[in-house]
Amino acid sequence: MLAGCGGPAGERAGTDGRGQDPTPAAGPLARPARLPPVVDRVRTRDPVVFLTYDDGIERDPAFAGLVRERRLPVTLFLTDSVAGPGYGRLARLRAVGVSLQNHTLDHPALRGLPYAGQRAEICGQQHKLRSRFGIRPHLFRPPYGTYDRATLRAAADCGITALVLWRASLSADGELTYPHGEPRLHPGDIISVPSTPTESLSPTARTVRLLREIEGRGLRVGRLEDYL
Repeated sequence: MLAGCGGPAGERAGTDGRGQDPTPAAGPLARPARLPPVVDRVRTRDPVVFLTYDDGIERDPAFAGLVRERRLPVTLFLTDSVAGPGYGRLARLRAVGVSLQNHTLDHPALRGLPYAGQRAEICGQQHKLRSRFGIRPHLFRPPYGTYDRATLRAAADCGITALVLWRASLSADGELTYPHGEPRLHPGDIISVPSTPTESLSPTARTVRLLREIEGRGLRVGRLEDYL
C-alpha cells in the first residue's frame, strides 16, 4: 500500500520560511497583525509530508485515478492563464478531493512589482477561482517562489492566510532535491512535484515513485489545508 492520507493529530501551524523574514519593517506596508506567514514546512509531530503541484498536472489523464485510488490529499496552485483552458479537468480533480489554491492570474515574478499590480494578480485569481468553482482559496504560492513585503500585504488584503513555498522538490528524473537544510525528508515538509512529463516519467509515475520513498521513510501524505 502506498502512502495515503494523514490527518492532524499533533501540533499544527507553526512554520518557517526559506531564509526570508516575513515580518515587515516600520513604514507604510507595516501590518504585522495581518501579514500571512511564509512556509516551506509545517511544525508537527505527525509523520506526514505534503504534496503540492503547480499548473499542468490536470493534463495527465492518469492522475485523477491515482488520487482517487490512494485517497491522496494533494494541493494544486493554479495560474488562470495556464490552467484556464483545463478548468473542466480541474473540476474532475476537485471531485476526487484535490484542493485548488492560488498561483496568480498570469504567473509574473512578483518581487519588486508595485503593490497594486501584485494585488491585482492575487485578488484577480481569487475572483476567478470563486466564479469557476465557488471557492475562495486561503493558500497562495508566489510564482518562482519569489516575493517581498508588498506581496505579503497584497496576499493578506486578498484573504490569503499563508504563502506556501517548499522544502523539497522532485527533479525531472524523480529524485528529491533540497534547496536548503538537511537533504532528507522530515515530518511536516512541503514537497513541490513538477507537472511536466518527461520521456521516461509522467507526472503520475513520478508521484508513484515519490510515494514509495515517502512510505519507506515511515511517513504518509497529509492534507496541507488541515495544518495551515
